[in-house]
Amino acid sequence: MVQVLWRGRGGQGAFTAARMLGAAYISGGGGRFALAFPSFGPERRGAPMSAFTKLSGAPIHARNEIRAPDFTVYLDGTLFTAPSETGVTLVNSPHPVKGAVTVDAWRIAADHKLPTPNTAMLGALAALLDEIAPEETERGVASVLPPRLLARNLDAVSAAREELRSRGPLPRERSEVLP
Repeated sequence: MVQVLWRGRGGQGAFTAARMLGAAYISGGGGRFALAFPSFGPERRGAPMSAFTKLSGAPIHARNEIRAPDFTVYLDGTLFTAPSETGVTLVNSPHPVKGAVTVDAWRIAADHKLPTPNTAMLGALAALLDEIAPEETERGVASVLPPRLLARNLDAVSAAREELRSRGPLPRERSEVLP
């Protein structure tokens, strides 16, 4: 099972990204199962929140929060305190972050006239995941977003994925990120 922890602030689209990732995985064909769910504190825009995605080749029965993620994705770099102890950490930042993979998702979102960094971060994560092909990511985004928003968001997914891939070999586990 691949487990992804999404960290963001209310209104940044973390839960939407978690759902798109699950839909992308399922779109790859039979025998693929996904579960995406949020965890909110006080429900207000800008408050820290978490979302979770579980991907598996077998039905997923455990609906508990993820404690040892394979990937931790920070849509808001200000929430980042330290790299994940169990997997690869992906941070939305224009600057390098020790022990993490970074992508400037806010810049990519702005370049595509988007108000949130979620699809850019999804594209960056998809570049790190061998389990999901680019066309599956596109199908996942298309299954969640309305058609009027689709083209710009798919362009952001693609831009982030290509930005990470242009850097060379990508980390697949924590030991490949830490110095």
